[in-house]
Amino acid sequence: MPNQTLAQKIIAKHLVEGKMVAGEEVALKIDHTLTQDSTGTMAYLEFEAMGVPKVKTELSLSFVDHNMLQNDYRNADDHRYLQGVAAKYGVIFSRPGNGICHQLYLERFARPGRTLLGSDSHTPTAGGMCMIAIGAGGLDVAAAMAGEPFYMEMPKIVGIKLRGKLQPFVSAKDVILQVLKILTVKGGINKILEYYGPGVETLSVPERGTITNMGAETGATTSIFPSDETTRTFLEAQGRGMMWMELKADQDAAYDENIEIDLSKLEPLIALPHSPDNVKKVSELEGVAVDQVCIGSCTNSSLHDLKIVSALLRGKKVHENTSLTVSAGSRQVMENLAMSGELEPLIQSGARILENACGPCIGIGQSPPTEAVSLRTFNRNFKGRSGTQNAEVYLVSPETATAAALNGKIVDPRNLGKFPQIVMPEKFILSDAMFIQPSQCANNEIIRGPNIKPLPDFAPLPKNLQGEVLLKTGDNITTDDIIPGGSEIMSLRSNIPQISTYTFCHVDKTFAARAEQRNGGFIVGGENYGQGSSREHAALAPKYLGIKAIIAKSFARIHLANLVNFGILPLTFVNKKDYDDTALGDILELELNCLKEHLTIVNKTRGTRIEVNLNLSRVETEQVQAGGKLALIKKLNKNRQCPNIR
Repeated sequence: MPNQTLAQKIIAKHLVEGKMVAGEEVALKIDHTLTQDSTGTMAYLEFEAMGVPKVKTELSLSFVDHNMLQNDYRNADDHRYLQGVAAKYGVIFSRPGNGICHQLYLERFARPGRTLLGSDSHTPTAGGMCMIAIGAGGLDVAAAMAGEPFYMEMPKIVGIKLRGKLQPFVSAKDVILQVLKILTVKGGINKILEYYGPGVETLSVPERGTITNMGAETGATTSIFPSDETTRTFLEAQGRGMMWMELKADQDAAYDENIEIDLSKLEPLIALPHSPDNVKKVSELEGVAVDQVCIGSCTNSSLHDLKIVSALLRGKKVHENTSLTVSAGSRQVMENLAMSGELEPLIQSGARILENACGPCIGIGQSPPTEAVSLRTFNRNFKGRSGTQNAEVYLVSPETATAAALNGKIVDPRNLGKFPQIVMPEKFILSDAMFIQPSQCANNEIIRGPNIKPLPDFAPLPKNLQGEVLLKTGDNITTDDIIPGGSEIMSLRSNIPQISTYTFCHVDKTFAARAEQRNGGFIVGGENYGQGSSREHAALAPKYLGIKAIIAKSFARIHLANLVNFGILPLTFVNKKDYDDTALGDILELELNCLKEHLTIVNKTRGTRIEVNLNLSRVETEQVQAGGKLALIKKLNKNRQCPNIR
């Protein structure tokens, strides 16, 4: 096929079913999978239920990086379970404290031209290494480990041409904030953001990873950079030069949409509360007092980032009214900082050095004070995600974060003086001792603690759905709104009956009890329902509570897939006015003699009819009818074992 984009080239080599036509269903062969502890425990319970003796991928990895506090036995039990599952089924296990999955994967495993499916929405970070890397629900990842292809809607390809070079104190974070300003948090849905142009070669692999990581906030399926000499340099520094190959779009490749950004004209940017696309220039907010600064997360915790932070802090002290925390993305980053003498300035400045983990990004530790202003180099600033419901969280680059930490207020980092020249090592100090290979394990026993409960069984879709509207939400409801993060709630990730009691607890604390009392019902949502994290608990918990369908103006990609995976109908309003005319407490009824694209809901309370669309593929329709993807896989596996059953 002539004149292909980079994304099309990789997809074509992994295409199992379908045609590469935007909007059509395609199935891809998955080379690598990635899980982390907040989603992985459920993913491996699902994988076990499939009855497959070993993973069938080229490479599968299990990371522990999210909930590390271990306030009681629950997290420790889950971590032990994950290690046992990895040993038994052929998965490489990254021990707690090794680092954040996306940073570790980019350093030690990412490989140009491969596909990666991860049970974390920021899996596209690996697109900085020229991969088709897609975030998905845990059940989709479990199915990929079992050898099943990954089904998705073929995305449109958006070409983002970069030219020029970033000016001092302007960073990759400012590039992706500019993209978010252009596209918004829903402008990338069912699209791949493909970067090209002369500006690409000025960006290092960690900088590219920052951009592809936060492309998830646009709703994009993934983001990707070409594999070039910069990629080769990074791989050689990691001792993996043999994995390099050149990959780029054809010169005359045609994109479905085009964006052009002149890097030399960008200036420091900042995302205001409570959305990553609420972007302004830092210079417009100078003088706002800052209570807390957090540097780290899978977006900005690379050695490149922290070398800059160290240089800017050298010989200086953090402002007395501001708390600064620093979380390196991996043990490798920390070790290289220590050996080069660049860890010392961080310590001497008064920064608090946290574990190599996600931590504050998911509301686990470092919750800000009441009504505090917190500047974070993270990727999300949804209301309450920090752990403090009334905190004001801003998203910034490491340079802008450091300037605020030193001055106690928002300051344009260009006022800090001369930009430091940092030198990246030709060879990183490498240590893979915290990765446990399955072959190293003599004992493959899987130990399940008392908090690890069996997977609920869900019945096939009935012919009639009737129930009450239990909740009506506005636009951009997040998976954090549905099932919040934080150490207490995320400790229940392997206990669906218990975690379901927290469903929508910060939106309507009566929701879970009412859903249980009324034997479930319906939820009405606005635009971009379910944006944010890939956590499938945001679908599993409502399903457990009896939610039959979500009727929304539109859905975020991963959450839509998770609803289908667990047999919840994702319906969209044909007429947006029907959203306004549907109220909390209305009784709705939907006849499902056959699942088709256009359906009619009867509002029995108001005596009206609501026209809705059900935009599902053939495979998705089969999954919903069976009661979810796992139920369908079990059914198909049973039929394969009993070939006379039709």
